[in-house]
This record gives sequence, structure tokens and C-alpha cells, in this order.
Amino acid sequence: MPRAIQISAFGGPEQMQLVDLPVGEPGPGQIRIRHHACGLNFIDVYQRTGLYPNALPLALGMEGAGVVEAVGEGVTHLKPGDRAAYASNPPGSYSEVRVMPAKTVCRLPDGIAFETGAAMMLKGLTAQYLLKRSRPVEGLEPGDHVLFHAAAGGVGLIACQWARALGLQLIGTAGSAAKCQLALEHGAAHVIDYSHEDFASRVKEITGGRGVKVVYDSVGKDTWDKSLDCLRPFGLMVSFGNASGPVPPFAPGMLGNKGSLYVTRQTLFTHIATREATQEMADDLFGVVGGGQVKIRIDQRYPLAEVAQAHRDLEARKTTGCTVLLP
Repeated sequence: MPRAIQISAFGGPEQMQLVDLPVGEPGPGQIRIRHHACGLNFIDVYQRTGLYPNALPLALGMEGAGVVEAVGEGVTHLKPGDRAAYASNPPGSYSEVRVMPAKTVCRLPDGIAFETGAAMMLKGLTAQYLLKRSRPVEGLEPGDHVLFHAAAGGVGLIACQWARALGLQLIGTAGSAAKCQLALEHGAAHVIDYSHEDFASRVKEITGGRGVKVVYDSVGKDTWDKSLDCLRPFGLMVSFGNASGPVPPFAPGMLGNKGSLYVTRQTLFTHIATREATQEMADDLFGVVGGGQVKIRIDQRYPLAEVAQAHRDLEARKTTGCTVLLP
């Protein structure tokens, strides 16, 4: 039987076990895919710990690439033998083979390798909806400043490059000089090492006191308050993760006092709720990757059986760029 990573209780990396899981035929609207590579993302940690609860036992993983082995009734955009990649609910990509819903699975262009496909779908589609679909009320124009936390991570390095292609002045934050240099090399206009600098003060300095139109924040609790102080009037705070913990409750009145700000909490899976939206976003991503404007940096590779170490390294912020697991 094919092998997969599963947890039977929420907790630390030690909860993940390599198990044999039976895989049958796809039903209506489903496919069976054999993975060549699987993506690693912080949402996997949230699901492993129970911050984002799911029913147990739970097969983990939200992103993968491989070859379609079989399709169920009603699936017309894929056929057996197709190269494919996805970011998708329900979890289960940490596996050799799985049956899954077909609607968010896309054909992978021949010029994009399986490892690249597995590394880029969740992170790349996230960067797409952030920069293209989560925009401030006054819009974004070439030359505008935006603040992007964790700029040397998987989503961050894609966003740095994509923002540069759009003509935006991306200010990236990271936790070390080496990570700041990585963000600069990938298109950030400015970088701030928040382990040594007050990023709110630096943002005001960089923008001549005006602040940025939008902050993209996957860090959460540790960056929230100062991020609001970085926004210009009518600016937009886009929360899309909780790497340092969930944002504490706050009084909405503070948004008025800080300049009539907007706040939104985004998730990729709302944006890719339909086949049409998924394909449109994926085509945009495939276009910038295939055209060379965005290069997918894979800095870590682990055998599927060593997924616990991969999670430890991710949580310890030892990783940069993207990470893939190899079945």
C-alpha cells in the first residue's frame, strides 16, 4: 500500500507517523495522483498542532505535484498521464499516492519541474491573491510602497519578485542579515532586520513619513501592533498567517484613531473555491514563472520519512525559500 504521513493526536513533530494507507479509485469529481514532490507550508504546522483543527486521524499536507493516474466521473480538465500540481483542501499531500477533489488541481506546464510545481502552488497562489486581489481602497500603482513581513520565506521570496515585476517598492522584513540579503536579491526595494531595527520607524523613514498603502503579514501576534503604525490613512492591513501566534482581540475604534484603516484576514481557499478562479490564478502564476519574472527557490529537500525534521526546521525559522518533501 502507498505510504503517507498521518497524525492521530495534535501536538509536536513527533506526532507525525509514516503509515500505509489504502488508496482506491476516484469517485465523481475526484482524481488519483501519484506524487513526485510535496510542498511544506506553515499551515501544515497549524493543522498538526490543532490551531486549525481537523478531524483525527489526519493525513497532512496541502500542496503537491505529480502524475494523474485516474479520473472520476465528471472530471474533464484532467486525464490519466497528465502532469499536475495543486494547493488544495482537504489535507493529504504528504503521501505517495492520494485520491482528492479535482477542482483545484491544474495541469502543470511541461516547462515547470515537479519539484517547482510542488513548491510553488500554495505559496505562489497566495502571493497572487495578496498582490492582485487584496488591494487597498486607493489601489496600487507602480512606485507605491508595500510592507511584506517574512520576506525571505517561501511566499515572501515569490512576492518580492512579483512586486518588482509590478513596479511596486516592496519593503521586506526578516530576522537576520542573511535573510535580508536574500530578500534584496529577489527584488525587495528595501529590507529591515527586525531582530536589530524597529521596523515601524524604518518604514516611516523609507517612505518619508507617509507610511505604506498595505501591509502583508503572516507573522501575526509579534508584528501586528507596529504594522498598523506603518500604514498611511486608509491603508490596508492584510493578515494571512499566525507564525508567532494568533493576533489578540482589539477594539475596532483604534483603526479610526490610526487613520481610518482597513483590516482583512485572508485565506487562499476562499480565493480558489471554484475551478474557474483556481485556473485563472494558476495561469497567472504559471505565466510569471514560465516567463522568468519569478523564480521558485527550493532551499531544502527532505525524504518524506524525515518530515518531522522538516517541521522542526520550519518552526525554528532555519529555512529560507521553499521546502519540498520527496516520496
